[in-house]
Amino acid sequence: MTRKIERGLIELYHEDPDRADRLVFGRVAGPDRRGFLRGAGLASMGALLGTTIPFNANMPAGLIPAALAETVNEFAFDAKHADMIVHNDRPVNVEAAVHLLDDDVTPADKHFIRNNGQMPYPIDRGEWRLTVDGEVNEALELTWDQLMNEFEHVTLRLQLECGGNGRAGFNPLPRGNPWTIGAIGNAEWTGVRVSDILRRAGLKPSAVYTGHFSYDQHLSGDPDRQAISRGAPIDKIMDPHSIVALKMNGGDIPIEHGYPARIVNPGWPGSTSQKWLTRIWVRDREHDGPGMTGLSYRVPRHPVSPGTEVAHEDMMVMGSMIVKSAITDPVAGTEVRAGVPFEVRGQAWAGDDHVTAMETSIDFGATWQPATVEAPPNRYSWQRWRASITAPAVGYYEVWARATDNRGRSQPMVVPGWNPRGYLNNACHRIFVTAT
Repeated sequence: MTRKIERGLIELYHEDPDRADRLVFGRVAGPDRRGFLRGAGLASMGALLGTTIPFNANMPAGLIPAALAETVNEFAFDAKHADMIVHNDRPVNVEAAVHLLDDDVTPADKHFIRNNGQMPYPIDRGEWRLTVDGEVNEALELTWDQLMNEFEHVTLRLQLECGGNGRAGFNPLPRGNPWTIGAIGNAEWTGVRVSDILRRAGLKPSAVYTGHFSYDQHLSGDPDRQAISRGAPIDKIMDPHSIVALKMNGGDIPIEHGYPARIVNPGWPGSTSQKWLTRIWVRDREHDGPGMTGLSYRVPRHPVSPGTEVAHEDMMVMGSMIVKSAITDPVAGTEVRAGVPFEVRGQAWAGDDHVTAMETSIDFGATWQPATVEAPPNRYSWQRWRASITAPAVGYYEVWARATDNRGRSQPMVVPGWNPRGYLNNACHRIFVTAT
């Protein structure tokens, strides 16, 4: 007889919420779960958490307590911090545990990795070349030394976020790495503006899009297949913050992050920031390389119900990422003193835009209190926020965080519109603390 192995509470709730409630709380989920939370179910949940839940009346039906939704890292990766979470080793896909996002500048060992092909062997930068061709007046072949010596350099803190960051929150769970919230980083990058390179080549009036290429191999090993080749509209790639990066945090870019040179196209899905860059092909149409067609990095043009199969022609390419925030301190599970204020802090970001307000809640979103949010050191950097919170009585509390951007758009308390590949989940982040 084959035994089914449950891999975690989140998966169990995704697949069979009735069975999940029955196993966890001894009761079937459903419309009556609100009443259940006030009775035996509340006692069962309190027993699991080891304390009471003061704001249980506000707890949404079907909510998995943050304390029970914690995941365990089953793998290790030598090049990364021990608390990084490895989703795959072929291709390598690694995210940061949320407390590792507390640095204003993300160290390389805490920066997420999203690969599509095989990790390449380092290429000698003396042999490396960048080709720029297509809809340009003069095709270029540039060396690393030319980029270092013939162009103006900029150093910027820039957010890179995987388009699927937050995918684990969707139900049904779409195909792809089950990122939680840690597929984001904000390193300090030094390099040459892509716009300066394209101006040297001379853009033709027909130039509308770029296609990016790299020397990592397809997982099949077929040299004629590209692992991924995405690009960006000309007006985005010409933004002065989009760069060909040559340094990360003041040193050589680690191989897992794109040595010897990569594009950093901040605020958009990280897949537009090609690592191990070898070519920028200027196109007279939207790029159609691997990762640009079908369902890849695309979302429905119109809202769809969860689980809907969407025709490819009804999908559109993702652009700017959306407003989001993370609680980086305290670590989930921290004990605090009832009645004594404690600091909560984190990072917030908003793709092409910026964050103008932060709020926190400890009563499951029934009320919200303002937090302070700092201005970014440069556009496209994430922003530090802080709040002082007091748990009014002994018990279990969830701290929720909500960011609002300069266009007035706030994070939802629930997972936003479903899409077939699980992109753009910006639901409020939450952690749990216990007041004693």
